[in-house]
Amino acid sequence: MFGQRTSKRKVSSRRNPQRTRERLLQAAFQEVYRSGFRGADLETILGKAGVTKGALYHHFRSKEALGYALVDEVILGLIRDKCVVQSTSLRPEHIQCGCPLNNLAQEMSPLDEGFRKRLAKIFREWHDGIAAALREGQTRGMVRSDVDPDETAIFLIAANEGCWSLAKNSQDVRVLQSGIRSMIRYLESLRARRSRTRAAGSG
Repeated sequence: MFGQRTSKRKVSSRRNPQRTRERLLQAAFQEVYRSGFRGADLETILGKAGVTKGALYHHFRSKEALGYALVDEVILGLIRDKCVVQSTSLRPEHIQCGCPLNNLAQEMSPLDEGFRKRLAKIFREWHDGIAAALREGQTRGMVRSDVDPDETAIFLIAANEGCWSLAKNSQDVRVLQSGIRSMIRYLESLRARRSRTRAAGSG
């Protein structure tokens, strides 16, 4: 029975290599998020993905190559979908494990230049997205003209990641909730006077 399942799994992998690659990346993300990159176990990843070691090395020549693809494709996608505050998850498993981007940056940036450069690229894209939104808000009269978009973007990312680190260390969702409330108050303070008046009137 086990041999039959393995055979079917191999056939499925050959027929849909892209799906196999995606399963490997998602399984790697779960394992790295839980255990860190250095602590991630390849056998566990293979078991979660339901593929063979041969399939792994067909798509990724090494554990490092798998890790690089994880950053480039999975974590970058999470950040692109992420709002600074509104989409913050309060699920217990996320409080326990923290921010996957920050986790890898803290763990791997001092050790591996490939990781450092890829993670820095994600932080830059995140920063640029926030700064662009603030500039658009200034153009539309919604954000104060004295706000520096680049400096504010750095502060917001640092505040967000700091709140996640404190919540992860304390294992207390209330720490993250408190940080979110403070960030919301800060964001409200960036409103242009006219925009702030309209928002108060609509409430």
